Amino acid sequence: MKKQLLLTGLLATVLQLSAVENNGITIIDKNSPDFLLGKQTHINMKFTPYDAPDMWFKAGIRVQGSFENLNTKKYNTDGTVKSNTTIQDAYLRRVRLEVAAGFGKHTSFAMDIRNDKANKGINNDEGNFNVGDAYLKIKKPFNTSLVNFKLYRAKIDISRTETVKSARVIVYDRPYVADAAAQYISFNRRASNVQMYGNYKHKIAYQIASGAASSPDKIVDATGSKATADGVTLTDQSFFIGGKVVLSPFDGWEEKKRTETYFGKGKHFSIGAAYWIVPTLKGKNANGSSFNLSRKLTNLEISAHYKGLFFQSEYFKFDDMVKDWTALNIETGTSTGWYATSEYVTPELSYIAPFVRYEKWNRFDDANGYEVTSKLAGINWYLRGNTTKVGFVYQEDNYGINTGNKDVTSLRVTSQWFF
Repeated sequence: MKKQLLLTGLLATVLQLSAVENNGITIIDKNSPDFLLGKQTHINMKFTPYDAPDMWFKAGIRVQGSFENLNTKKYNTDGTVKSNTTIQDAYLRRVRLEVAAGFGKHTSFAMDIRNDKANKGINNDEGNFNVGDAYLKIKKPFNTSLVNFKLYRAKIDISRTETVKSARVIVYDRPYVADAAAQYISFNRRASNVQMYGNYKHKIAYQIASGAASSPDKIVDATGSKATADGVTLTDQSFFIGGKVVLSPFDGWEEKKRTETYFGKGKHFSIGAAYWIVPTLKGKNANGSSFNLSRKLTNLEISAHYKGLFFQSEYFKFDDMVKDWTALNIETGTSTGWYATSEYVTPELSYIAPFVRYEKWNRFDDANGYEVTSKLAGINWYLRGNTTKVGFVYQEDNYGINTGNKDVTSLRVTSQWFF
């Protein structure tokens, strides 16, 4: 009898340990290539209780650091040099504490607390921690990939590179025109909203959303000046509304995950288009001039990769761009810009990957001197995929007479760690 009880107890222990092993703690991406420091990890460690396998908890950190040499040459209106300064800086580009919880088969919540650009600049400011993502996801409530929902602080797809997680982008600092798009419709492209999204066999994917619009502190004119800094007062503002559609037209080239880093595996080709609008934005500037804007954003994207080669390009058009918040009479027009980026990963050289990017943005199409041009080249070394990587970036930026009238050159050594 004692032996039977002992065997029964041992069997129960083995079953419990087996359940823990199968449903317990996971972090390694089993589909990852073998990098110099091992396989890439998933973003965040996942804990799954063996007695409730539909529930889970995720936690992790992400750190991106930069050492930078920044030279800024400003010009007078006659083209002579006004000033020439160099700053050597070290800062934390992104610092994130990320958590998520699954409540069951269909529902989960994800959020992060962040302090980005800590110690950046000559003042060496610490910055403040704030909430980034904070959304409730309802996945396949009708058991189809065509219908999913997100509520609260979740990204709207105003741009492919802005939608890709910063842990998976090639360059930590995204194109200027894309960052402008991130603020043009909704604060940091994730002010509280409700969205529906889905895909059909990864051949066609969509997102539609509506929610809180831009923050006054992020509404800038064509010169880059903030509305709040120029004494602008907003009186009326509506919800934003819009959506995006992405197509993968070729069989076997479907895009199954939004990323810029593929590590020489597989292939994809996709094209997409988005249209977003804030129908009403009313107010007055410091001179008492009234404005009634209907801010619209059009985005077109194309991306592809084949084994080690990756290419991505996007076009943006901003309607009702304000030329100058301080003018006696508010003048509006269009702003257009585009960028193209490419990377080539060499698995045979321990996943060293050179990359380039070119950007052209006219911040106000109806006048001269509002151009911004950026050229960038560098190299990433994926020591453990995106989990651990280091890089070097050289960047040249040229600003028109009305967007700063300056040339900026930077050299950056970058690194990323996440767990």
